[in-house]
Amino acid sequence: MSDVTLNTIQDQANQVESAFAEQKSALAANPSAKGVEELRVAFLGRKGQVTSIMEQMRNISKDDRPEAGKIINKTRSKIESAIEELKAEAEEFLIQQKLDQAPIDISLPVQSSGAKGSLHPVTLMRRVLLKEFRKLGFTVYDGPEVDLDLYNFSSLNFKDDHPARDMQDTFFVKDFDKTVLRTHTSNIQIHALMNQQPPLRVVSPGRTYRCDSDLTHTPMFHQIECLVVDQNISMGDMKGVIDTFLKAIFGDDLETRLRPSYFPFVEPGGEVDLQCVSCRGKGCRICSQTGWLEIGGLGMIHPNVFEAVGVDSERYTGFAFGFGIDRIAMLRYGLQDLRQLFEGNQQFLGQFPIQP
Repeated sequence: MSDVTLNTIQDQANQVESAFAEQKSALAANPSAKGVEELRVAFLGRKGQVTSIMEQMRNISKDDRPEAGKIINKTRSKIESAIEELKAEAEEFLIQQKLDQAPIDISLPVQSSGAKGSLHPVTLMRRVLLKEFRKLGFTVYDGPEVDLDLYNFSSLNFKDDHPARDMQDTFFVKDFDKTVLRTHTSNIQIHALMNQQPPLRVVSPGRTYRCDSDLTHTPMFHQIECLVVDQNISMGDMKGVIDTFLKAIFGDDLETRLRPSYFPFVEPGGEVDLQCVSCRGKGCRICSQTGWLEIGGLGMIHPNVFEAVGVDSERYTGFAFGFGIDRIAMLRYGLQDLRQLFEGNQQFLGQFPIQP
């Protein structure tokens, strides 16, 4: 008959728990990861005290083994839980010890890595343009990028069969009848005139969308729209505004010129060219040997546009022009490929300043 009984197992388990409690108390005064691991091995390791009790299971009767197993497992669980608590305490103690030994002096000067932030060239150009327009008394006006055909085409005097309405040029919104991604910032003209009475002088930068992609075109691009409506507004006023802000950006020595062109929402319509910023009008690869660079479209507001928004075209006149911000940024910063602005290359973007 075996000399190991349940009472023997229980007594040994109690002794192990008491011994563990003593060593735990001693370690708690100065906890360390090494001390916790040594304690774990001493009680739960292959030659640990709990393991020694388990080895006696083979000497106990079969009837008492289940109960003996419960006693041993209960002791093991208590010690395992206590070990985990000690590990957490040891980690906290180590952190606090490091903080106490090497406090952070917030009065010390920060050692800069020398790295500086930068703004995207389109953002820089947008801020430069708005700064110049504000000097001229313009108010910034914002509008929707997803808009109705009414604002993007119909009210701007685009006929139903106009090529710009074709799906090859325009992004239409699926399942929403006559809703498009605006193809130009000229939709702002309609929103502004429907919400404000003349006189008004507004400028609106924003994203526009067309089905196009090459060295000088992207499906999404940035435009800035200028709209002036008042009594006795003339082409001369428009030319003066354009000259003022283009020279503020590219310098006083560059000339501008207007030439006729057609846009449904202006009459007469035209385009403005800037003397080539690279060759100063002598002719080079950038300007295709012409000495001039196309900047944008312009013209006097068409009477049909005034009629669509309820403005008396006999009393008021006005002008509008829209320029590509991306295009101006390319010229200002000497970029060769428009797609550089949209690729997100940090090495390329990091060369630009934090301020305009």
